Amino acid sequence: MNLQADLSAKTALVTGAGKGLGRAIAKTLAANGARVYAVARTEADLLALADEQPGIVPLVGDVLTDDFIAAVAALGPIDLLVNNAGSNQPEPMSVVSDETLDRLIDLNIRSVYRLSRTVSRTMPDGGSIIHMSSQMAQVGAANRTVYCMTKAALEGLCKAMAVELGARGIRVNTLCPTFVLTELTRGFFDNPEFAATVDRMIAVPGLPTPEHVAAGALYLCSDAAAYVTGTALKIDGGWTAA
Repeated sequence: MNLQADLSAKTALVTGAGKGLGRAIAKTLAANGARVYAVARTEADLLALADEQPGIVPLVGDVLTDDFIAAVAALGPIDLLVNNAGSNQPEPMSVVSDETLDRLIDLNIRSVYRLSRTVSRTMPDGGSIIHMSSQMAQVGAANRTVYCMTKAALEGLCKAMAVELGARGIRVNTLCPTFVLTELTRGFFDNPEFAATVDRMIAVPGLPTPEHVAAGALYLCSDAAAYVTGTALKIDGGWTAA
């Protein structure tokens, strides 16, 4: 991909950066000049990323904790925030435990709100905030009631933040990818029925890569998206258009 942007004067923070989409986003922002705080719980993943891509600053932490929020507040102003950390546990609604419900709400919604609140307090005018949503915020799916709910919540948060922070030139958007082959989704594709459904629903041949999603993040962080806020960028190959 040839999409480029000058982020040389920017400081970014990307959560869930140890693997998958977050790793690709952190790497792409750094490759375009940003100083990137890459957040994950596993130090080895971050050190490997930093060895591979100059401009990466490993930040080991758990986005659910007060210690992490305090550590971020101590970093100083952040120009670009990508709230990527999140999870899913597909299962029928009838068997979802309160523990699972609380865990996914805490990670997929509450941690995003708390980090956004902290970073936005000192974010320079003209900054950009991205919440990693999903095509599942736009459509429904069996066995994904909690996931769909939490990602739809991010769409509401995005719109409210865009309105509230717009006077400072801070833009807030979501990325809504379809199923991307990562460690989180690999097990899904072992199911032939699931794989066939995905193939049928995506209009564009093949699956997107983490780099496709990272290109969307780069665009939303760049000056090219200076008038884009409060919107959902769907990287779904046409799934939600059907």
